[in-house]
This record gives sequence, structure tokens and C-alpha cells, in this order.
Amino acid sequence: QVQLVESGGGLVRPGGSLKLSCAASGFNFGAYIIKWYRQPPGKERELVASIMPGGDAQYVSSVKDRFLMSRDNSKNIAYLQMNSLKPEDTAVYYCHAPSRSAWSQGTQVTVSS
Repeated sequence: QVQLVESGGGLVRPGGSLKLSCAASGFNFGAYIIKWYRQPPGKERELVASIMPGGDAQYVSSVKDRFLMSRDNSKNIAYLQMNSLKPEDTAVYYCHAPSRSAWSQGTQVTVSS
């Protein structure tokens, strides 16, 4: 059974940091692109970052130089390190394996003073 389980969300002050984890099971994690999405309140779900099997990552402009996506293929885990967080980063965050049509359950990230 293909599964993505996410952890690490929470409440943080502006300028703070959080690290999200996405643990995969049921498929050959290291062979697939993994993506992070987020859905701000009242808005559509949007792509945040993608990482290739070999570790090359790409980011949308709004998070570039603040977020860092990585993966550990030996542990079947993808990470999203979020730094210099802003209130507009508030959203439910999801990890996604598009080739396996798998989504995590989502985790709330709230950036507020």
C-alpha cells in the first residue's frame, strides 16, 4: 500500500523555522520525484518545491532562498526545511508522489505573532 505520512507542522512566529518530514512506504521511494504543495486558507493548493530522485530540487519564487527541500532515500523520507517564515506561508502543507498518485494527510503550518 502506497503511503505518505507527514509530520512537523505547528505554530511559529514570523522569522522562525520549521522542518516538515514526509515518510514514504509501499513503493520504491528513491526512484520517484517528490513534491511539496501547500493550500493557504481560502485558496487553491499550490506547488512549493520538487525534488528529483538524485536530490536536485526546484522551488517556486515565493520560497526560494528560504525553503530547502531534501531527501534521504535510504530512509524513504523527504524533508522541507522552512526558514524566515512569513505570515503568508500559513497553509496546510502536503507531500506528493505524482507518479504514484499519492498524497500525505497534510499538516498545518501557522506563522503568526
